[in-house]
Amino acid sequence: QVQLAESGGGLVQAGGSLRLSCVVSGRSFSRYTMGWFRQAQGKDNEFVAAIRWTGAGSYADSVKGRFTIFRDNAKNTVFLQMNNPSPEDTAVYYCAVKESFELTKVPADYAYWGQGTQVTVSP
Repeated sequence: QVQLAESGGGLVQAGGSLRLSCVVSGRSFSRYTMGWFRQAQGKDNEFVAAIRWTGAGSYADSVKGRFTIFRDNAKNTVFLQMNNPSPEDTAVYYCAVKESFELTKVPADYAYWGQGTQVTVSP
């Protein structure tokens, strides 16, 4: 059974930093694409960042230059380093994994999801 467990969420001040982690268990996804999405209250689930097994990443325009996605394939773990967050980044953050090598930004393309971790950015 595949399980994803996020951690690292919490309250952070605008301009600070926060690192989210997501450990995948039950199966190796070291060759597949992993991603982060978020859902703010009253809004749709939106793409944040994704990373191929090679380390090549893609970002939403809203976080480019501030957030960094990286992974440790040996530990089946993906991270999201959030630097200089703003209150607009407040949301529940979800990690997800695909069952393919392609890097996409569509939530429906991702087969497995974590339970989410709340990130709140204060002004």
